[in-house]
Parts: sequence; C-alpha cells; structure tokens
Amino acid sequence: MQTWDKREIEVTEGESSYVREGVPSYLDERRFSQVGRKVPKVDAAVKAKGEAVYADDMVLPGMLFGKIKRCKEYAHAKIKKIDCSKALALPGVYAVLTGDEAPTKWGIVPHNCNETVLAIDKVRYWGEGVAAVAAIDEETAEAALDLIEVEYEPLPVLTDPFESMARANEVLIHDDKPGNICHQGDQIYGDVDKAFAQCEYILEREFKTGMPHQGFIEPQSALASYDTQTGRLHVWTCNQVPHYVHVQMSNVLEIPMSKIRVTIPTVGGGFGGKGEACSNEFVACLLSRKTGQPVKVTFERNEVFFNNKGRHPAHMKMKIGLDKDGNILACEFDNTLDKGAYASWGVVVMFYTASMIHLPYKVPNARSYVRNVYTNKPPMGAMRGLGGVQPKFAFECMLDELAEMMGISPYELRMRNACVSGYTAANNMYVPHTEYKRCLQTVVEKSGYLEKHGKLPFGKGIGLGGGNYISGTAYTLYPSYKPHTTVLLRIDTEGGVTLHCACTDIGQGVNTVMAQMAAEALGVYFEDIHIQSQDTEIGCFDLGTFASRLTYATGHAIRQAAEPINQKLKEIAASMLGVRADHLVIKDHKIFSTYERKYSIEWDKVVQVAINTVGALVGIGHFSPPRRKGIDIVTGNRIQGANIGHSPTFGFSCQVHEVEVDTETGRIRVKKVTESGDMGTMINPMHADAQVEGSIVYNMGSALYEDQVIDSKTGEHLNPNFHDYKMPTVMEMPEMSINTLKDSYDPTAPFGAKETGEGAVQPTFPAITNAVYDAIGVRFYQVPITPEMVLRALKEKKEKEAKC
Repeated sequence: MQTWDKREIEVTEGESSYVREGVPSYLDERRFSQVGRKVPKVDAAVKAKGEAVYADDMVLPGMLFGKIKRCKEYAHAKIKKIDCSKALALPGVYAVLTGDEAPTKWGIVPHNCNETVLAIDKVRYWGEGVAAVAAIDEETAEAALDLIEVEYEPLPVLTDPFESMARANEVLIHDDKPGNICHQGDQIYGDVDKAFAQCEYILEREFKTGMPHQGFIEPQSALASYDTQTGRLHVWTCNQVPHYVHVQMSNVLEIPMSKIRVTIPTVGGGFGGKGEACSNEFVACLLSRKTGQPVKVTFERNEVFFNNKGRHPAHMKMKIGLDKDGNILACEFDNTLDKGAYASWGVVVMFYTASMIHLPYKVPNARSYVRNVYTNKPPMGAMRGLGGVQPKFAFECMLDELAEMMGISPYELRMRNACVSGYTAANNMYVPHTEYKRCLQTVVEKSGYLEKHGKLPFGKGIGLGGGNYISGTAYTLYPSYKPHTTVLLRIDTEGGVTLHCACTDIGQGVNTVMAQMAAEALGVYFEDIHIQSQDTEIGCFDLGTFASRLTYATGHAIRQAAEPINQKLKEIAASMLGVRADHLVIKDHKIFSTYERKYSIEWDKVVQVAINTVGALVGIGHFSPPRRKGIDIVTGNRIQGANIGHSPTFGFSCQVHEVEVDTETGRIRVKKVTESGDMGTMINPMHADAQVEGSIVYNMGSALYEDQVIDSKTGEHLNPNFHDYKMPTVMEMPEMSINTLKDSYDPTAPFGAKETGEGAVQPTFPAITNAVYDAIGVRFYQVPITPEMVLRALKEKKEKEAKC
C-alpha cells in the first residue's frame, strides 16, 4: 500500500518543492519517454469506426425491454392506489414492478439514503417513476404503461428552497426531515468577527446560480441478466462508479456482492451525472430476477432530465474583508442549495462549497453557514467541478469589485493573495505544490489583459478569473480504510503486458493515461499495454470516476505494482549480464547498467527467461490518500464536515475571457479565451489541452444558456429535451489559447501529474461575468446571464444615467 512520508510531501511555505541540480539523467524522475507523449486514446479507433459498444447496443438471447411508468400529473402527491391488472393481461408483458417490491432505500452517501427504486407512498417530483414493465418489445412495454392506473392525492408543490423552509410546518417533503432541510452545517475557522473589525475594505454581495444538466449524449442504459440457477446477477451499465453501483445493488436486491458483477461498456459521457446508481439499473435487475430473462432499460431523453442529478442551484451570500494593503483577512459564506427531491450527493456538495472558499487564496479566517433544502424538483447530484463552481463564481467576481474599490488591478489583488507551495489553509487543507501565481502571470501576459482591461470600446470587455480543484480526493463516501484503488500488472508471453483495474473511462481518457504510466513504470512502450478495466470481476477494486481522482490514484498504484516486476527482471538480467541488479535500469524495452552501458539486454529476452523459469510476472499496487483531519488550525478543534474537500494535492487554473455584448439583442458572445493551468506533468498533452477546452465550453454554456426550467407552481419540467435546453455548439466556440504550464511538477504526485478538467471549470463563470462588466458597466450576480437580463440591465442603466 502507498505509504506517506511527511518529509516527502510537506515543504516550507513558499519554497521550491523539487530540486534537480546534480541529478544524473538516468536517475531523474522527470525524464520520461512514455509519459508526456501525444498519443491517441486507446479507444479512438473503435469510436471513430463506430465499433464501440454502448449498453444500449447490447442484445442477449431472450432479452426483454423494460419501461418505467412516470407521474406526469403532479410534482408532489400521495399514491393512493396502483392497478397493474390491465397491463399484466396485455399479451407480450412478462412482469410489472411497483415500488413496494423494493422498499430498501439507496443513495450514494450511506447515512443519507432516501431514494427507492420506484416511488412507494408518494411522488416528490414531476416525472418520478411509480411502476415498471418488462415486455417482449418496447412498443408493448409502452402500451402496458398506459394501462397502469394510478390514483393520486395532490399535495402542495414547493419549488423554491426558501419557501420550502418557510412552509415546512405545513408541508414536509420527507416526513423525517423537519424544516425540509436535507442537511446543514456551520464551519468556523479563526476569529472571523475580529478579523472583519480590522478590515479596511469590506464587501457583501448575493449570488444565484442556475440548474444546468450535464448534457451527456448517451442516455442512461442498463442490461441485466439474472441466472436463476446460480443466483448470480450480471449488469452492464453506463455508469461512472461501478463499485458504488455494486454496493447499492447488493443492498437493494439483498444479493451478496460476490454474486453480482458490474460491467461498464463504452460510456457516452457522464460529467458526474452517472456518478451514482440510477433507477433504470435497479429496474432492469429486479425485472430480470422476476422474469428469469435478461432485461434492458434505456432512458428516453426526457427521462434523463426527469432523473436529473445535475448541479445544485445555489443562493449565496458572501462577505470578504481586506486590510489596507489588500490582503484578505476574512470571508463569510452563507449558502442555501436547492436539493431537489432526494439527497443524492447533497451533503457532500454542500460541504464542498464551504471548503472551496479556502483556496486558491490565503484566507486566514473563514466562516460558512451551509444548508441543503428539499424541493419538489428533480434531485440534484454531482456535476463537473462539484461544489466549487458556485462559490468560485461569487469569490472571483467580488475580487474584481474589491480591486475596483481599492483602485488597483484585479490581477494585482489576486497576486497579493495567491497561495504558494507548502501553504496550509485555515481548515488544515495542505497545498504541497502550486504554480498558481505563474498561471496568473501567464494568462495575463498571453491575453494582453492589463493593456485591454477597462480600455475596450463599449460592448467589448475582458475578464479574469481563477480557481483550483482537488486532485485525488481524500474523502470516501462510506467509512472504510481499504485502499481507494488497486492495480494489478501481469506480464506473460500470451497476453503481453496487461493492466487490471475496475476504474471507468467515461471519455476522459483514464485508460490511455494508465497505459502511458504503466509503460513508463515498466520501461516499455505505451503500445505494449493492454487495459482491462470497467469490470468489478476482472478489474481490481477502484472507488470510481469522480473528484478528479483517477490519474493521481492509479498512477501511484501503477508505480507500486511495477516495482516487484522490475525487481525480478533486474535480478534475472543481472545473472545474464554478470552485473549487480541494483546497478540496472529499465527503459525503452532495454535493461542496462547505469555504470557501463555496454552491459545491456533486450527487455523481451529477459521476460522470456522469467516466464520460462518462474511463470507469469505479477505486481499489485494500492493507493490510499493521506488522511488530514478537517480542523481549525488555530484552535485545533474538529469541525463538522471539514474533511470534505481535502485532497493529496490540487490543480489550478486561470482564465481570461473576451466578450462582445450585442446591445440590441442582449446576446453575449465569448470571442476568445486564454487559459493557463497548473496540472503538474501532463501525461498526455494532447488530451490534457482537449480536457481544458471542453471544461471551458462546458461551463460557458451554464454561464450563458443552459438552465432547466421548472414551472414554479406545478413543478413541471418545461424543457426536458435538447431542443429547448440550449447548449453551446460548434457555432459558439470561441478562439482558444491554452497555455498549460509545461514544466510544472508535483513531487507528491505520480510522475508529477495532477488533475485536469475540473480545475479548468472553476474560473469560467467569473471570468465571463467580469468581462461583461468590463463591456457594458453592469455587474451580474446571477447565471446564466440571459439576453433578457442584459437588455433589462442596460435599460435600467440608461434610465439611471438619464436622471443624473
């Protein structure tokens, strides 16, 4: 298992964390041949040829089709009666399922489980499932749904979190949750009131964010096959977290995990939206067990939106105080999150928002009041940049306003307060490595920000934003001390080099970077590595794809797994070459002496000897992150929920957006984006840059267009399709200048690599918002910034100026 030597990962604040002087090249851990290569993704060819197999492509003999009956009359109602007799009598129908047949509650966070497979006593949001059918084909299944008769008693609908709290004495969405509050907590670090009393500049603002969806192309799909002879269950599903699906399936179906196998075919996007079990998976498994035949359940697009699990809308109040020199002394954060109808990732997201105010700047005193409130909306969940996007929006916009108050550049204010390597935040979050200041410098220089800010013609503007995100996450969703990731490397003459890990590639490229890291660790080529992942039976244990953890976690495990294999090969090569094993190095398919290069031998020859004498070579590696406690570092007191947000290390990103605002239509166009990121070593620069570009456009949509519209009175979802839910297309793509730091290296990270993708999501909201202010002189405190909002603000601005 990975062990952590404090001396290796902690550096004095502000000092260089890596020294290379005098290190011979063959011993320099930064001289890579496979890490840093621009290679295509391992699945690029099959995807380009259309040969990739997705869950909905799969067909098994005797397969049935499952469909879910949904409540489309009410967003909140008691279920008084469900009559399935007519549906069961329809020819071609094999089984009907109702909620009371699977009463065990499930959820991604064990102490917050409150979803059932299908609604049992009442529905809590528009489109919630109440029954399901397995039939010979989809048409028959849909016809059967129309024959299921459900009698409802409507209840008051609460779609606003503040109204939900105010009317909790009258209406409870969950009987065991007084106040309609899913979870709440206070976190206090340092003496916040004393710090504010010492401030020269204090600013208070309120912000609000929308309800975007991940917008993945592939709808949720699951195919389940229950073997009535053995009691074994095999489910193929497009999910980011096969382990958590495994656990929750075992609980709900009351089948031991050892009799359940979860396999993940190709995944058509997730971005957090497939980061927990989904009702279609349970329905497919239950109907398969009930019928004894394979059953597939694939969502229609509107069901994807009904199920939601997108980003939480946030209602935030933030207060920041600076001393006379512009140093941040204190921050107060009050956040009310709209939870929707069920808990999902709620408690995690809520405390993440609180933890995100501590970086990337030095905030010595901080206080957060956070709560997650149930409403009759589709449940919110995890979404790219989980918990960070909302508070970064508020914090970074306020930095611009504070800089204006002081009469200095927003860039200068950020540079004064940016954290440095070795920094320990007030909540005990430790930053072993950061190049954030260099990111700021780079992005400002490359974009010409200082020359353009405040100087462009009316309607054109430029804005700066920064951010950070965890890399590797130290948080587990249930109490456990087992390793978060295990990797097995196997070398034999039949399969070559094979890496086994049950992690999931959802398009982010982890299979590719694992192959590159394994090749580097074993001294072979990327093309030599075969990946066996996405299967709980074939792969070794992994927590799943979330919180930007896989490159960091699997990288550590891979290096550890390679060690015994390399040691064995060196011992064999030493006897063949007549040199000492500890003098040998393995690189680029060769094993050679570091002292006399004439003593070298082909890697394949040594492997052949090894196979002939000791058989297949196997190495196992594990990764567990360091466990730092969430405490107030001043008092040493433990703080509720403060472990959430800790991470072995962090990635950083800065962005400058240039916008044009059409003052006739109110439309905002992002014309150019300049980004600079600190992701440590780029395992694959081509993919890393693509991840960053994707992140920027992803949140550009949420800043300007994307929002799920829920009728405030009825709770009906008004745009559950890609026609009415607007996302950026190629037509909206701005010019991109990606300037990832090429020589960044985190000594605590495997091959020096940190997260990419989720860090680059963070600066987009504030950079666009600050650019819009620079363009038209209006500050917006809410996203998405729609054309209607722009026109209204311009009208009000004009009327105000006319009165002066």
